[in-house]
Amino acid sequence: MQQNLKGKVVVLVGASSGIGRAAALEFARHGATLVLAARREEVLQEVVAECESIGTKATYVKTDVTDADALQLLAQAAMQYGGKIDVWINNAGIGAIGEFTETPIEAHEQVIKTNLLGHIHGAYAVLPYFKQQGHGILINTISVGGWVPEPYTVAYAASKFGLRGYSGALRGELFKWPEIHVCDVFPAFVDTPGFQHGGNYIGVKIQPIPPVYDPQLVADAMVKLALHPKESVTVGGSGYLMRLSYILFPSLTRRILTGIMENYFSRAEPAPISDNSLFKPGVGSETGIEGGWRSPKDQRNFALTGVALVAGLAAGLYLITQKK
Repeated sequence: MQQNLKGKVVVLVGASSGIGRAAALEFARHGATLVLAARREEVLQEVVAECESIGTKATYVKTDVTDADALQLLAQAAMQYGGKIDVWINNAGIGAIGEFTETPIEAHEQVIKTNLLGHIHGAYAVLPYFKQQGHGILINTISVGGWVPEPYTVAYAASKFGLRGYSGALRGELFKWPEIHVCDVFPAFVDTPGFQHGGNYIGVKIQPIPPVYDPQLVADAMVKLALHPKESVTVGGSGYLMRLSYILFPSLTRRILTGIMENYFSRAEPAPISDNSLFKPGVGSETGIEGGWRSPKDQRNFALTGVALVAGLAAGLYLITQKK
């Protein structure tokens, strides 16, 4: 066991599967005392048991991040359990994919409540404790979608762009608290069950655009931020490429992404229209760390995606040089 974080109390919101579950185990390996939160109590019990088997202390609090009072109770429970809060990780998130006007407005609202307001509720709950202590690290899981708006995920894009604004404004406001850090994590597409959890209003099987990265990479990034905080980190090389593409050629990048997605929709396996776990946990609620998206076929498809983005960048640069 690596003891770098021994004695530190870490609250991890959204710990039941995917990145959150991977992060819980990685923090446990580093000796942190863990307070885990999510909507699924029975799954949280499993994760707590896994963390304790590694040799660390852990507990859980069933929490729905759309409920501001629930986050207040989580912070209070963490203080009672650990006597302090050193690190708070806002990691809960969900999506809804479908044409904007064909997706129920309630689904758009739920995505915003979970992804954006959930993070705000978490920060609002923990910051008074950070200020009392004079220190603390707040880690926000955002997404490369906070830089590049992906078509057919309008509410998700709105929530992730909103998170960048919330985090930046909060960071400025906390300038006079130099030992309170606000850190953002921008993963590219990650191999988690999240694509099964989100609302499906497009009618085909949803999967991420390759390349799809190991959730452990994001967990490792979170631990590094807990040890050496900084404003932001991007996980996954394609995240840098997509961000650069959108900065230089936003219209072209949108067209390329729309083409990639519509081409996939046209040939993907049918799937039922469903809320899945958007409103209530249980439907489509896989509990593992990985979603099974890193197949050889997916990685071959990455070549096509990468070629499309690089070709778009090259075409844009060519047009710019021709205009000079």
